[in-house]
Amino acid sequence: MTESNKEAAPGNPSNVPAKTMEAIVALCRRRGFVFQSSEIYGGINGFWDYGPLGVELKRNLKDAWWHDIVRCPAKGPDGNLISMAGVDCTIIMNPKVWVASGHVGTFADPTRKCPGCGHFVRADQLWDILATSSEWFASLLQEFTPVTGEIDTPRLIKWARGKGKKLAPNLALVRDPEVTLSFLATRVNGQPTAPPDLQEIVRHLATSQLHATGLQEPCPICGGALGEAKPFTLMFESHAGLDKTEDSKVYLRPETAQGIFANFRNVVDSTRVKVPFGIAQIGKAFRNEVTPRNFTFRSREFEQMEIEFFIRPDSAKEWYAFWRDARFNWWKSIGLAGENLQLREHDRDELSHYAKAGAGTSDIEYRFPFTAPGFGELEGVAHRTDFDLRQHAEHSGLGDKLKYFDQEWQVKLQGEGVAKEEINKKVKYFPHVIEPSAGADRGTLALLCEAFTPDAGRPSGVFMKFHPRMAPIKAGIYPLVNKDGMPEIADKLYMELRGKFNLEFDEKQAIGKRYARMDEVGTPYCFTVDSDTAKDQTVTVRDRDTASQQRIGIDKVGAFLAEKIGG
Repeated sequence: MTESNKEAAPGNPSNVPAKTMEAIVALCRRRGFVFQSSEIYGGINGFWDYGPLGVELKRNLKDAWWHDIVRCPAKGPDGNLISMAGVDCTIIMNPKVWVASGHVGTFADPTRKCPGCGHFVRADQLWDILATSSEWFASLLQEFTPVTGEIDTPRLIKWARGKGKKLAPNLALVRDPEVTLSFLATRVNGQPTAPPDLQEIVRHLATSQLHATGLQEPCPICGGALGEAKPFTLMFESHAGLDKTEDSKVYLRPETAQGIFANFRNVVDSTRVKVPFGIAQIGKAFRNEVTPRNFTFRSREFEQMEIEFFIRPDSAKEWYAFWRDARFNWWKSIGLAGENLQLREHDRDELSHYAKAGAGTSDIEYRFPFTAPGFGELEGVAHRTDFDLRQHAEHSGLGDKLKYFDQEWQVKLQGEGVAKEEINKKVKYFPHVIEPSAGADRGTLALLCEAFTPDAGRPSGVFMKFHPRMAPIKAGIYPLVNKDGMPEIADKLYMELRGKFNLEFDEKQAIGKRYARMDEVGTPYCFTVDSDTAKDQTVTVRDRDTASQQRIGIDKVGAFLAEKIGG
């Protein structure tokens, strides 16, 4: 018994990693959660591969979403079980879909190009990128912190001729430090009661010909003065067929929603769904992001989990509130409960064009290490009104044929004695839509960040505290030592349970090392067969979070896991 209760020696507190993005990315690569795509060829910016554990984690997230949304939905605000149908639409659709949705005409970001190095940057994200991702900017801040507004000219010149020449060769301060700093000094001395803020100072440091160009803004890579903002289309283009012409041009879908809207009539005609009902889809989407960054948070290829929920126009407020709260609570239920998760209503000026007349738009946001102390979007919930169905009705030529005939409402209105003409106006309509749209990759990243738990008592200084339902491996099944019949008993238990749970069987290494490895990949339980198992038919179960151990009957292991994990 004493052998089975041994733990690996506690880790050195000096080796305990801080909860930083760098530490999380390192663990993801080391333990096979996420790899850079095409890494052996130097990688490709904005694309990521999921390793053996990452694909299990992401699949658990998607499977939980599909189960809770499509196969086993809750009751709605009307007290009835929600009706939900699933679809799986193609990545490439008729390009007219994207004309109707507005993507061809308006789906673009304001983008600025650096003439010095050729780098592109989104105009609306420049200062955030400088603050979080620019090597030269971080170095410069160490030399000059504009708290009082005083300019330490010799120090800045020294930086420009040293580190600056290597890190930001095209920055005006580096190319012509005396002239650049003279303009800044004139500004500071000319308005002593209104010192420039950080952004204005940086603009001065990026400007070598102030009177000719006005203040410039620097490239995050080389410091060069950025060009004017121009629209940059976010859709990837390709061609279908042999000829590469305008007629054969197609797009990789930038969102999964439009496939749902394009199949609205097919779903209504082929199933027995009635408003209110939803159509759900999980699938890949592609956006040619100007500046993909923050690990998998902003990628060029990503996966969405989307619902388009079709409702009567007069019920929008209650259904919007329902889905907003339901989706927030769902993320809490799979391990994101706490101060790192928040629900935020959009201000009026943030609303998309289709949502301005709606009941509201909310973001479910998570505090990622790279957004802290702020938050980043995890899922959006929006009342899209009837914008999309109207657009597709117009552009497809179907017109009113795409409207929904609400027979139940017709019967209700007839029973209330409403005039026939009034009934005919009301019962055939374009349903309004509540759209909860979540990112599977962002959700997976949030689970990784939340689970990362520094702990000086663990050999590696960290363990992954996944919710059991999300954990890639649900349990380890181990013989204490590789002899005395223990491997055979452990193997039998493993074979009995592997069809129900994703398990690991391992008979190598010391038991403490096996526990340590399972801690670092987030396995919630380990079951160890030891010398007493053959005598009393019990095994040791070890809890990942507390490292505590208890004995249970070997015949109770399956029920124990089902209760703890929900399987």
